[in-house]
This record gives sequence, C-alpha cells and structure tokens, in this order.
Amino acid sequence: MRGLKQSPWIVHYDASSCNGCDIETLACLTPLYDVERLGVVNTGNPKHADIFLVTGAVNQQSMTVIANIYRQLPEPNVVIAVGACASSGGIFRDCYNIRGGADTIVPVDVYQPGCPPRPEAIIDAVVKGLGVLEQKHNLLATAKDGIDKVLYSHAERGDAPEILALRKATFQAEAFTHGDDSFPALQQTQVDVEKEFDSKLFFKALVNGKIIGAAASEQHGDTTTIGAVTVHPYFRDRGVAARLLKEIEQALPAAKRFETVAAHRNEALLRELAGSGYQPFRTETISPGINWVHVTKERP
Repeated sequence: MRGLKQSPWIVHYDASSCNGCDIETLACLTPLYDVERLGVVNTGNPKHADIFLVTGAVNQQSMTVIANIYRQLPEPNVVIAVGACASSGGIFRDCYNIRGGADTIVPVDVYQPGCPPRPEAIIDAVVKGLGVLEQKHNLLATAKDGIDKVLYSHAERGDAPEILALRKATFQAEAFTHGDDSFPALQQTQVDVEKEFDSKLFFKALVNGKIIGAAASEQHGDTTTIGAVTVHPYFRDRGVAARLLKEIEQALPAAKRFETVAAHRNEALLRELAGSGYQPFRTETISPGINWVHVTKERP
C-alpha cells in the first residue's frame, strides 16, 4: 500500500460536464500544482488505475461507459465524484436525459462538491481517496486472516453498493479465467442490484464488516432459484459458497428443490456445489467462451 500512496494512478472520465470541472482537474497537472511531481499519474487505462475520477452528470449515453470503466478497475479501488454534477446531477438533475450523479451507476467513495471545485479541493479529494484506499487494503488483509470468523446474515438494500463491487471483483476473475468478459454481472449498475431486492432474498458473508460473499434466491412454486454465488477471489475454496447455500436452504423450509449455476471453468465452485449435494442437469451457452452449468438439489 505504501507504493500506492506515494504514486496513485488516476483514470478521469467526463460524464457530461460543461468542462468547468475538467479544466480544474487538468489544472492539477500544470506547473502551478504539478501533482505529477508527487507521483500522481493520469492514466488512460482503467486496468492500471487506483482511483476513478468522474466529472459531470450521468446521462443515458455516459452511464454505460462509466460502468465499463468501473468494472475494469483492479480491486480494491476508489471512486471520486468531482463537482456538483457528478455528486448529485447538479443543476441538470431534473433534465429528461440525466440519470443523476455518479453514485446512480457505481459506488462513490469521496464526494467533492463545487461548481467547479478548485484544483486544491480536487487534490484534497484525491488525498481523502488514498485514505479510503488504504482502509480497503487493510480490510482485505484482516479479512483474509479472519476467515474462520465469518458471519452469515440477511443482506439489505443498503448493501447494494458493496454487493456490486463484490460481483465486479468476482466476475473480473472469472472473465480472466474464461477469456471472455460477457458475464451479465459485469454490465450491472447499482440501480440494477437494488431492484433485485424487490423480489429476491439475499444472504451475505461478512468478515470484519466486509462482505466477502453473497447469494440471492427467488421462489418459483416449490423450486428456489439461486443466482450465481459470488465469493471474493481472495476467499475461494474456503467453504463460503457452500455455507451461503445452506443458509438459503434453511431460510426456505417449504422449498423442495434448489437450483443454481456456475461458470463451466470455475472448477473450485463446481466442486463445492457437488460437495453440498448439487448435481448438474443442463448447460447453457451465454457467449462463445462461457457456459453456465445449471445444478440442482432435491430436499430429502
């Protein structure tokens, strides 16, 4: 983490700014402020970035780009909303084509208001973001050491931002394994995850307050359909997926049959499902490189 604090890399995206915030952001790179002398690099590749800096209100065109950039960021990362528009939609929030601030698409860690904020304020927001980034690194480190103290409980709508981040980390790893990034979860927004809470029962696995695993189920008659169980790559092969499934089975005693899915190259999850009594019954192709293996389990 020390290296990241001394030389954070930032990817900047203009969602639909009037360019006021963009000019002030770029002013941070000019000789007067010269943040590059402090090791701060403005990169064009999100896969190399630690911090995602968004300016401007989110509209129907930019929302897809923001989601695509966010899902390419390595885990952990920090999102900073710069300016009133990125923070809340600003004066444009009631326009017909404006979705709102950046937090309607991705989880935002630091808000820096202003119209536009001065370069000093933007630099201060980056410093705050580095503090958040350090906390996330520390949480992952302590969570990894405390895997034997996992807590399992119902998830609530307020957990949507963290569940979205978990799905991104999980399926980015899956995309690397499969050589294909067509997993539907990688295209989701925070609003999409929040809507799932209207019809699905969510469970989460917590270590030191951080969500490291999640599963959502939906009842269809006497069959319970469980979406792909997501477990942070740091915590695979630790029995987290099996325990989440068990929590859902115990919470729905009337269900006679359970179904869930796993990507065909996720051998660790497939082994864990088999160990919990789930057996394959069909395969579904969702892209040239990805097949869903559907598995089922009958309640004794």
